Amino acid sequence: MLNADSRDPAAWPRLLLTIVAIALLWPGIQLSELNLGVLLPDSQNEMGRFVAQFWPPAHDEAFLQLLFKATLQTLAIATAGMALALLLAVPASLLASRALSLSAASRGGVPSRWGRLLRWPVRGVLIFLRSVPEIVWALLFVRAVGLGPAAGVLAIAITYSGMLGKVYAEIFESTDQRPAHALLQSGSGRLASFAYGILPNVGAELLSYTVYRWECAIRASVVMGFVGAGGLGQQIDLSIRMFAGGEVASILLTFLLLVLAADQLSRLLRWRLA
Repeated sequence: MLNADSRDPAAWPRLLLTIVAIALLWPGIQLSELNLGVLLPDSQNEMGRFVAQFWPPAHDEAFLQLLFKATLQTLAIATAGMALALLLAVPASLLASRALSLSAASRGGVPSRWGRLLRWPVRGVLIFLRSVPEIVWALLFVRAVGLGPAAGVLAIAITYSGMLGKVYAEIFESTDQRPAHALLQSGSGRLASFAYGILPNVGAELLSYTVYRWECAIRASVVMGFVGAGGLGQQIDLSIRMFAGGEVASILLTFLLLVLAADQLSRLLRWRLA
């Protein structure tokens, strides 16, 4: 038998924490109206018929051509949206970060009052851009520019510029500031100080996060297709409306391959820069 000394001293705190977590989770389950009964045998036949429609996946030539075009459009939406997001995020992150502050370099890391007054509005804009989901931006842009991939590109550009700008600024501030400050104090310009004092230390991390966000943009572009922003999402919406389960299965498989390819690209880039 186990004596009192051999018992886990953290057992009771963990048990108490589990009970508290369940007590807090239960109201959330009630508010979300989650009903696991739909997965019980009463609805098994209906679910079985629904899943059976997915086999075999559609593979006729006309549909595969349409699927290929939608895949290219999805990649184009994600890539173009990320490119526009980078054009906004990089300068915004430099303005929101204290890494290239001349006053901080000359006063031992303490930024000036004017620098803080400039950074807070920029950070506020970044917070606003990333606080609104891309699907909401897509709905607004569909109304503004009409149906099509342009709405998806603009939605990704707006949302991801806020995300990238915020994370880039934190990455710049988390690295060693002494090389950049030394370059600033020696009379070097801010861009040169950034290129030679900060970027070499954070390049791999920036690239890894950017590729990860590009992968997220691919998924987001598929979701935005359901509101008319083009790509695989719009095609899968049409297939679901026509009860074409085989086409839905082929689109899901294509989407899976896209995500796997993006993940492998991220691994390759991190390995080359390691």
